[in-house]
Amino acid sequence: MLTWEGNDLAEKERAMRKRSTLTYNILLPIWLLVWFPTWLWLILIPANYLIDRIVLHLSLGDMEDRGVFCRHNTWRICVAGFLSDFVGSVLLIAAMVLIESFPGAHDLGYALTLNPFAHIGALAITIVAIAVAGLLIFKLDSWLLGNAGLDPERARTAALRLAILTAPYLFLFPAGLLYG
Repeated sequence: MLTWEGNDLAEKERAMRKRSTLTYNILLPIWLLVWFPTWLWLILIPANYLIDRIVLHLSLGDMEDRGVFCRHNTWRICVAGFLSDFVGSVLLIAAMVLIESFPGAHDLGYALTLNPFAHIGALAITIVAIAVAGLLIFKLDSWLLGNAGLDPERARTAALRLAILTAPYLFLFPAGLLYG
């Protein structure tokens, strides 16, 4: 512990400057990582493509040449899914910024950031973001599959399955588990 005798302010200021280096922990919610390209993208993009391909393939049922159709169109479905995930994360970012402007909403902001299950409001906001992303997946995939030559009913059914099975449920993952 430092003690100061007399009025040696210059020496006190020098000592304070030496100790003024601060470090901060950055705790990011899992849904915010979609905005930062990392080595995880090398795993997530192929995994997402594979999941989209499997769901699309199974959704097409007994269609002739469904393998060829999937090979030519899965990348579009994958891009639409990532775009939808970005939109969902934008909603969560907007909610987080809005919540931080209210002084008494610290618990809600903390829950939205690190564990949506810790607060009913954070859980509701997260579910709405997932639902909006899922709806966007449905709309985009319906349009893409219809333009790719599927009949409207088959395009709608495949898009609905893709939306339900590939919505960004990872938004619900309690990031606090990663940080201990």
